[in-house]
Amino acid sequence: MVMFKRGSRPFWWSGGFLMVAALVVAVVGGPTGAHSVADAATPVSRCGDVAVRPWCDTALSPDARATRLLAAMTIDERIALLGGDPNSSPHTGAQLPNTRLGIPAVNYTDGPVGPRQGSATAMPAPIAVAAAFNPAVAQSEGAEIATEAKFKGNDAVFAPTVNIERNLQAGRSYEAYSEEPFLVGSTAVAWIKGAQATGVMADVKHFAVNNQEGQLGAAPFTGSIGSRFLINALVDERTLREVYLPHFEASVKQAGVATLMCSYNMVNSTYACENSHLLQQVLQRDWGYKGIVLSDYAAAHNTAANLTNGLDFEPLGLAVTDFSYHPQQIMAALAAGMASQSDVDTHVSRILRTMFAFGIFDRAAFINDDAQIDKTADNAAAERVEEQAITLLKNTNSTLPIGRQVKTIAVIGPYADQFVTGGGSGGITPFSVTTALAGIRARAGSGVTVTYNDGSNQTAAASAAKAADLAIVVVGDVASEGQDKSCISLNCSTDTENSASVLLLQGKNCATTTCPVNGLDEDGLITSVAAANPKTVVVLETGTAVLTPWRDKVAAVIEAWYPGQDGGTAIARVLFGDVNPSGHLPVTFPASADQLPTAGNPAAYPGLGVVETYSEKLQVGYRWYDAHQFTPAYPFGFGLSYTTFRYSNLSVVPGRAATQNVASVKMTVTNTGTTAGSATPQLYLSKPGTAALPQVVRQLEGYHSVSLAPGESTTVTFPLNDRSFASWDMTRPSTADTSGSWVIPVGFYAIAVGDSSRSLSLTTQLG
Repeated sequence: MVMFKRGSRPFWWSGGFLMVAALVVAVVGGPTGAHSVADAATPVSRCGDVAVRPWCDTALSPDARATRLLAAMTIDERIALLGGDPNSSPHTGAQLPNTRLGIPAVNYTDGPVGPRQGSATAMPAPIAVAAAFNPAVAQSEGAEIATEAKFKGNDAVFAPTVNIERNLQAGRSYEAYSEEPFLVGSTAVAWIKGAQATGVMADVKHFAVNNQEGQLGAAPFTGSIGSRFLINALVDERTLREVYLPHFEASVKQAGVATLMCSYNMVNSTYACENSHLLQQVLQRDWGYKGIVLSDYAAAHNTAANLTNGLDFEPLGLAVTDFSYHPQQIMAALAAGMASQSDVDTHVSRILRTMFAFGIFDRAAFINDDAQIDKTADNAAAERVEEQAITLLKNTNSTLPIGRQVKTIAVIGPYADQFVTGGGSGGITPFSVTTALAGIRARAGSGVTVTYNDGSNQTAAASAAKAADLAIVVVGDVASEGQDKSCISLNCSTDTENSASVLLLQGKNCATTTCPVNGLDEDGLITSVAAANPKTVVVLETGTAVLTPWRDKVAAVIEAWYPGQDGGTAIARVLFGDVNPSGHLPVTFPASADQLPTAGNPAAYPGLGVVETYSEKLQVGYRWYDAHQFTPAYPFGFGLSYTTFRYSNLSVVPGRAATQNVASVKMTVTNTGTTAGSATPQLYLSKPGTAALPQVVRQLEGYHSVSLAPGESTTVTFPLNDRSFASWDMTRPSTADTSGSWVIPVGFYAIAVGDSSRSLSLTTQLG
């Protein structure tokens, strides 16, 4: 078995920043993830005697306890709490303890695919979780990852990543959820609830508009063009509020997320970690956030600006003297009058309040001991998540599921026998691996002959395919934090030459440039195999949408995403029909690269100099395709099944005040096929627009996953509240210091329900 982890980082890589050595010495079963051998925490307080330490009184509110503890701290102790522990290994980062006052250390770990601390259960990539279109799946993955993080001695996990999939070349696309804010928000809320139910704090990131790593570089460093460290994202306020902030808002208001990480980039000419509009106006005042704002690693630049504009904690604060929250830097800012002790106290209070609110003082420390982890149960959890994420994109003449008449299968391609995941903070070392090849061989059994060809020689691969009843080609891409892909085809990755990036800067279509991954032309391999055997199935293991120029030449296509450590079992179970695929696309698959919103527009991506203009505004993802009447290869929300469904009886029911819903939309789903399966009806809303307040063609405002036996019907209800109908009007500020407010435009609202953004069989209107 070939073990292959892309973009793996050396031991001195921490968080989202390369700390140079010279500078720095139960899946759906429930939110608690009932799969552990033993819970490391026992109900033993670390706080101390209430008579000596009055902040240890658990009858008090977290705010009251924080106030009492703050009063007992010296200025040096307060300042020390704002910076990280440089000796946090094996954790990704840590906050220093205070033994005099009984303040415990707080340990952090990456990340969104599993703890990046030794070995761990490699879960399917976050984009796969979103493809399930099922919050219960996200909640279960959050619980599983947080439980393992706890059993590795961590109090918090740096996840989920919720940045919008604006740009398919982005190196961290696999680590995020979707191009659609509503889907991102509902997935993130469920993930956070699952994680925090274990007693571990979640960290929603990266706030905000952090949608690229940069071109012309080498992962895990950052690209030199459009670098995430330098790029200045210019985004109007309406686009911020409607596209790039709603999922953060949901994480705060609906999930009660404990911590939030501000990003490297500038937003409208101010670095995110010192951006008063984002951190103080939007996050704290508008949303009422009381948790901790912490910086990405080395994302804090100006000590005084960070102190006065909303940054609570910098993980690298004590590592090197020139980092923002090193005590020397803070004391210098105070002495110069550029910040005040009140600023320091505000940040310390927020940190302490969050620690009290999440019980960190009032329990024993979590113990770093892998023996607590039930590896068998967690492996099964990873497999079940992947089963619900796999998305069937094409199935001509019912090629799938594989029938009993198939006696010989040729499995082809290097990805068939590799562990596939992304690099960077989402990278992980798995406890065990079942590849696609291993899964297919195990499921096929003794009555079926399974051969393997790595695809390095197309002629030999085609011969193997021709000799088999069925050919399965497993291909993928390469993605990593630190550098964007050079284009969006299978033949482009962070490992390729820089020529594609140069073409992009010249305004040319870089995706047409051939740049084979690891010397292999994957698109050519698929074409050759399909020519040799008309019954060719393509299994994609990619971090986001890719070009599929061969889609009309193959019999079937499934998207397996980065499938986790037991992905091979799940893939095989779908291929053979043990599991009916139910995934739906969280991103649009373009028919060609020139359909992308940023195509031929370097000002939009990767930016000119350090400036990047979000000129597409609200038209992100499928909204762009709708506005320009482009026909994608596979639309947002699309996903086939081995059975069929009928949608009927659409109706709108007025809301009740007690539910805070403006209305509820109801419809009936019927399984009209002969196989049990899961349907995912999706509700799209079209809002009335004006010249002053234009609208997108439609946007997702509800979805529901429902499992049905053959012939079974059920009623699905979509609740719609005020925000479902609202738009951000920049001409109507709610206060003197805000540039706009939420309004509900007057007019008729078109409601459409179907199984993708381009297949909407039921329509009505409200207004």
